[in-house]
Amino acid sequence: MKKSVKAISLVLASALLMAGCGGKESSNGSAGKDQYKIGLTQFAEHPSLDAATEGFKKALEDKGFKEGENVKYDFQNAQADMNNTATIANNFVGDKVDLIFANATPSAVAALNATKDIPIIFTSVTDPVGAGLVEAFDKPGDNITGTTDNHPDATKKTIDFMTNEIGAKKIGVIYNAGEQNSEVQLKEVKKLAEANGAKVVEASISTSAEVKQAAESLVGRVDAIYVPTDNTVVSALESVISVADGKKIPLFVGELDSMKRGAVAASGFNYYDIGYQSGLMAAEILSGNKKASEIPVELPKSLTLTINKKAAEAQGVEVKEAWGDNAEFYEE
Repeated sequence: MKKSVKAISLVLASALLMAGCGGKESSNGSAGKDQYKIGLTQFAEHPSLDAATEGFKKALEDKGFKEGENVKYDFQNAQADMNNTATIANNFVGDKVDLIFANATPSAVAALNATKDIPIIFTSVTDPVGAGLVEAFDKPGDNITGTTDNHPDATKKTIDFMTNEIGAKKIGVIYNAGEQNSEVQLKEVKKLAEANGAKVVEASISTSAEVKQAAESLVGRVDAIYVPTDNTVVSALESVISVADGKKIPLFVGELDSMKRGAVAASGFNYYDIGYQSGLMAAEILSGNKKASEIPVELPKSLTLTINKKAAEAQGVEVKEAWGDNAEFYEE
């Protein structure tokens, strides 16, 4: 009987030891596993967010986490629907993914609401502090960190160009009031425009289907249109471009991918790059080298004012070669 009790005790001790090891592995992003499952939640489908996702995956691949070998991705697109972000995040938690990559503010907020345990890496987030994702850039959350798409000089360079070089006195801004990142940018644009002697005319929307009507509502009321890094508007940007081309209203945007689609200019960076930065963070977590709480939020590492000559011509803007002293020209 004594031998049986001793054997049972040994089994229980071993089980507790294994359970303890399992808990430690989870807190470090399930380091040391042969196969990882990563949930990719993207708020909308458009070139910038798509590029960020590709950059994220490439960084992980470069660090040895290869799709089809030791990584399986579950990609989910919320189709710019806030309700979908919560459903996607909760499904990832139910599936017990090893890490969540949240692309854009609504997806990141939904992911953090769904779990305080699974590591979350975000990107394409304009104001991670204001959105409640982190306390400060150097104080990320217990299970969340990432990269922001809000370079401190980006909006200023664009608004300065619009007012000083184009002569815009009334700037129309199309945005989704339901996107926290857009509200932050609207306040910044208003402040910068006022400092330059210009005014902002707002055109608020709630769905991508309303974007063209919003653009048309600005005709005759503004000298130029500015579209921030608003996912709902950017997903339907061609509607704005058609109005801008047809009515000869210069269109400016908050990032380079949208500029290439048909806007006069943007001061920005490549979303692929901030996605890549986020992927490197994820690799650190999956490798067990760091926890999310130990990785500060990062800014984009580069910033360029780029002018689309073809779009400028279509929207009645005479391109000055002197602009090339402080900007780059984009030609298809």
